[in-house]
Amino acid sequence: MTTLTHDPARTAPAGPARKARGPRLGGPVWLVWRQHRAAFWTLIAAMVIGVLVMVHLRGQAMDFLAAQEPTARRLGGLPSEFETHVDRLHTVGSYLDYIPVLAGVLLGAPLFAGDLETGTAKLVTSQSVSRMRWLVTKLAVPAVILTLSTGVLTAALTWWWNPLKGFSEALSWTTFFSVTGVVPVAFTLLTFTVGAAVGLVLRRTLVSMVVTLGIVAAMGFLWSQLWRNLGHVLSLSTHEGVGPGAVQPDLPAQAEQQGQGTYFLTSSGDRLDWTTCLDEIENDRAHTACLESKNVVGWSLDYLPLSQMQTMQWLGAGIMLALAAAGTAFVIVWGRKRLL
Repeated sequence: MTTLTHDPARTAPAGPARKARGPRLGGPVWLVWRQHRAAFWTLIAAMVIGVLVMVHLRGQAMDFLAAQEPTARRLGGLPSEFETHVDRLHTVGSYLDYIPVLAGVLLGAPLFAGDLETGTAKLVTSQSVSRMRWLVTKLAVPAVILTLSTGVLTAALTWWWNPLKGFSEALSWTTFFSVTGVVPVAFTLLTFTVGAAVGLVLRRTLVSMVVTLGIVAAMGFLWSQLWRNLGHVLSLSTHEGVGPGAVQPDLPAQAEQQGQGTYFLTSSGDRLDWTTCLDEIENDRAHTACLESKNVVGWSLDYLPLSQMQTMQWLGAGIMLALAAAGTAFVIVWGRKRLL
């Protein structure tokens, strides 16, 4: 009979260290996540909740459409209860409009300003981490999370909007141009980069947030005024005159009219403003005579078709991403020289 006087586990030869399962963050990536984990988890939670809400509301809208008669499934033919689903879609779309603002003000502006204000940047760069690596990591980690969360949310909204857009004029493509497709992702990355650049230059968190808010608001206004210029305006004309019985041209389905309205078209192909012969409008004979004296042969109008939507979105997103890349280059160049 023998007796164990030692622990076999202690005398066993040391084997290779057991690796932890799953990916683990380390180095600057871990530190960036640790610093901004509250914002990151909020983004992820908002993405999950937002997608679940949109899936549920889309299901209700599709069930409503399925319960309608086939003859009612046309523009303006659905009962008034459909407006509830339209309003919900508008409401959720308006919420997504705030993502670029929040990305620039709450995540971009404090990104470097907070580190410079508290001395974290000096501490980190005094270790083995180079300035270049620190700058790139600080930009890359939030950018990846913003791209993922914004992309998933806008994809869900686009999926919800697509089957409903043909049933109400309130769901026109121009209304949802900036909150569907690739535009929100590109605009969010741009505002985030702008906020980061402002924070790096001003070096004060609160001041950077206020300045970024003003810049992002100006960018949003400028975008709302200029995005239609990304499309190629088409014209639609008639040559059957403008007198009694003449019919004005109808726009294609879901197209948006451009310009000041319907123009008068002359035999030479020129277009006259709708105010032409306006003084004689109360007298039909005088008005007709006036238009004939100017060789008016029909109407003409300009419009942007739905078919150009995706092309315009990709073009706009490309411009935004190019500006974001320029902003990133500025942050890296400026930060390598003046980070401390």
